[in-house]
Amino acid sequence: MTDVFKDDVLAGKSVLVTGGGSGLGREIAGALARKGAVVHICGRREAVLAEAAAAMPGEVHAHVCDIRDAEQVDAMIDAIWKVGPLTGLLNNAAANFIAPTKELSPRGFRAVTSTVMDGSFHVTLATGKRWIAEGLPGSVVSNLVTWVWTGSAYVVPSAMAKTALHAMTMSLAVEWGRYGIRLNATAPGPFPTESAWEKLSPIPDVQSSATRPETVPLGRYGQMSELENLIIFLLSGGCDYLTGQTIAIDGGQHIAGPATFADLNQMTDEQWRAAREAIQQSTARDKALRATKD
Repeated sequence: MTDVFKDDVLAGKSVLVTGGGSGLGREIAGALARKGAVVHICGRREAVLAEAAAAMPGEVHAHVCDIRDAEQVDAMIDAIWKVGPLTGLLNNAAANFIAPTKELSPRGFRAVTSTVMDGSFHVTLATGKRWIAEGLPGSVVSNLVTWVWTGSAYVVPSAMAKTALHAMTMSLAVEWGRYGIRLNATAPGPFPTESAWEKLSPIPDVQSSATRPETVPLGRYGQMSELENLIIFLLSGGCDYLTGQTIAIDGGQHIAGPATFADLNQMTDEQWRAAREAIQQSTARDKALRATKD
């Protein structure tokens, strides 16, 4: 993939990446740092954040924060402002897993929506209020999914929460435009990361069309550098007239039709039990790994 941006394209920028200690967030945070931004990453695990920050170039600050807690978010933004005001925010922190909706517990529902919807709103509001109070422009980018246009069976909490952020993006683009604050979003298609893939395609004998590259018109998965390039562009100041938009970056998958998990209607109860057990094992392994790093 061609590197289309100069190494200093984000010089003078300061960006917070939620969920920046692992997975997609870590990859993007590193890309922003390589392009000259001062990067702040946040999450709940101090050791994970510290290791990630140490592995990135440039100036990277790690903040332990549960974004589901508005008071913790306010304290984090205060701490960031002591280093210097943000110019950008990437709402990236997320949680998701496939499950029949009839089997979801309230706890399972909130595990997804409290991070994706509540947490992203808390961080956006805390950051936006400071920009407005100080007369500073700003750029908010949220990582969403193409289900904001189609919905998707078996990932209902995520589809609901991401659609709420899609609405927030359009609504605040209008409300905050007069302050010089822009809000946009990306809607990535299949960009495989190990942890996410284990929860969205947990058993080898059943793979939804939503996660198969042959259902993408371009015939392949997305490359991380392609998503990074789009986010760098949105945060760079090279498109200050662009706001209120959610941009699909999915190789055309959602307009070709198979970008949801609807085909999992064919799964048997036994297969769903196997999927649930695989997801639980993946989650337990993730927790154990984080615990060893603590």
